[in-house]
Amino acid sequence: MMAIAAITSCAPKGEKAPALDLSDLDTTVSPKVDFYKYATGGWQAKNPLRPEFSRFGSFDVIAETNQKQLNELFESMASMKAEKGTVDQKISDLYKMALDSTTRNELGAKPILADIARVQAVSSKDELWRLLAQMELEGTGAGFYGSGVDADLANSDMQVLYLGQGGLGMGDRDYYLKEENAALKEGYRNFLVKILNLCSVENAEQIADKTLEVENHIAEYSWTREQNRDMTAIYNPMSSEQIFAAYPAIGFAAECEVLGIPAQEKVIVQQPSFFEKFNAYVETADLETLKAYALAHLVSGSCSALSDDFYTASWEFFSHQMAGAQEQKPRWKRAMAVPNGLLGEAVGKMYVERYFPESSKKMMVELVENLKTALGQHIDQLDWMSDSTKARAHEKLAAFTVKIGYPDKWKDYSTLNIDPELTYYENLKNASVWYLKDNLSKLGKPTDKTEWGMTPQTVNAYYNPTTNEICFPAGILQKPFFDPEADAAVNYGGIGVVIGHEMSHGFDDQGSMFDANGNMANWWTAEDKAKFDAKGDALVAQFDAVEVLPGVKANGRYTLGENIGDHGGLSIAFSALQNVLREHPQGLIDGFTPEQRFYLSYGKIWAQNITDQEKARLTNMDPHSLAENRVNVSLRNFQSFFDAFDIKEGDPMYRPESERVHIW
Repeated sequence: MMAIAAITSCAPKGEKAPALDLSDLDTTVSPKVDFYKYATGGWQAKNPLRPEFSRFGSFDVIAETNQKQLNELFESMASMKAEKGTVDQKISDLYKMALDSTTRNELGAKPILADIARVQAVSSKDELWRLLAQMELEGTGAGFYGSGVDADLANSDMQVLYLGQGGLGMGDRDYYLKEENAALKEGYRNFLVKILNLCSVENAEQIADKTLEVENHIAEYSWTREQNRDMTAIYNPMSSEQIFAAYPAIGFAAECEVLGIPAQEKVIVQQPSFFEKFNAYVETADLETLKAYALAHLVSGSCSALSDDFYTASWEFFSHQMAGAQEQKPRWKRAMAVPNGLLGEAVGKMYVERYFPESSKKMMVELVENLKTALGQHIDQLDWMSDSTKARAHEKLAAFTVKIGYPDKWKDYSTLNIDPELTYYENLKNASVWYLKDNLSKLGKPTDKTEWGMTPQTVNAYYNPTTNEICFPAGILQKPFFDPEADAAVNYGGIGVVIGHEMSHGFDDQGSMFDANGNMANWWTAEDKAKFDAKGDALVAQFDAVEVLPGVKANGRYTLGENIGDHGGLSIAFSALQNVLREHPQGLIDGFTPEQRFYLSYGKIWAQNITDQEKARLTNMDPHSLAENRVNVSLRNFQSFFDAFDIKEGDPMYRPESERVHIW
């Protein structure tokens, strides 16, 4: 009860911006007809989509503020004479190099020509595999598959090597296999031709065609997004020797030699059938075709490090044609993103020292405890779960690690070298080498569970099943998600739902497969798991029924984990609010009840304008549902929502009880 009192003690005092801006509403629309439009229509009208964005919403508002704050820090550092090797020197020099388009435009394609020559000089497949491994190390191209070190799903205390499918320039198999994406496929080919011509590579069109030939095969063999959500299916331990014997043509042995990876007793092969089929293909594939693929990916992956004409070519396809953006982001945003990415925690340390109040961290600790209490209450009250499974669920909930604001231990960048005497391209290659070696250094070692998966300035949050942790970086702890001066209803409808969402990931279709220690292990009775899966299937059907664009349906199976997160977050946060209100009743504010303000706050965090191209792209690639559906589809499962806005049978927002889903 002390935590609840502390959270509600921050009642409005004096003049301040309203916790809910009523001008964000569109009161010409009834909440009974389209709640998303009612809750966000005013915001959408006030925030028309700017040309540089393919989508712009509440997350982006905060991200824009953070970018401006960080850029102020970078600008102040740009004029300093920092001692070589210090973090300040690395950040300021990276920022200045990223801004310096004059030098890059003078150089044109020169920085990459030696690497192009390396690919062109390859005379055997064995040479090619070794070069691809070196390019992987340098971050200058995509191999035919991906590899990396992470926690063992079945033994999360240890780090192991994973192998997974990859190598698609457009990112997803459907762009290659579905006829409706023919225009995008042609646009991708044209992009490759353009950047190869910028490098004065002979036979650019033939190289682009051969690249697409390889990528078509990769797409054909690749598992679907839905298949890759099956955690047991993607967990296939093999020894290094077994992989060498099973897939001799894919170059794994050469990769291990070049990267210094010793023989492993356990490597996790995520898509065995992909490797089997691709191995058969590359055994007979023409060397020149494979070299064409390597060359095209070398140049494509380096566009942002070269002159403006390379960047523009990349933007025209990936941002304009694929996503619908109409204008490039200003140079300062592109420049600040580089040190913000490569030295993320060092930048984050500066960010929290300047912009993140410690009081916000203390309030979040209390909010999280209140949400944990509510989730525990929900587990006790479930009518579909047995007592034995409930006990294991409580065990997992009690074991949650909570990370708020910023890490207790900051990443050490002392051995990362940024040299202003080298080209921008060379510095980014060296940084890639540092990062890959840093990742490989963890192989076979205990998992460091104090590490963060996001930087403090990131506007997001996450749940990690192998560490059973929920993390809320400082970047998201701002309005409209979190407002220290707001009434409880607004905070619980905003950051409270985000907290509940991340907690629910521990119990979604994937997270539910991991125990309290972060190991993939079954803790369910067969009957309980069957009931849980049936509820998930019903939620899949709700989203599958949504037409996001003419002829384009939402993918309820692919987005199931995030939809369970939203469903659980809403349910848990609403109960946590009711716990607060029982001790600290709240009357009308701006004419709205606490329950109404809770749901309006939730709607506001998903306020967004978006292009049709971006809707199609996200539906094809993003495990999250579109913002509108995260509101209108999710809310229609809750009687408390119907009660709050007097929604009855016959209203478009109403869903009969028999069709609703109740999970957590």
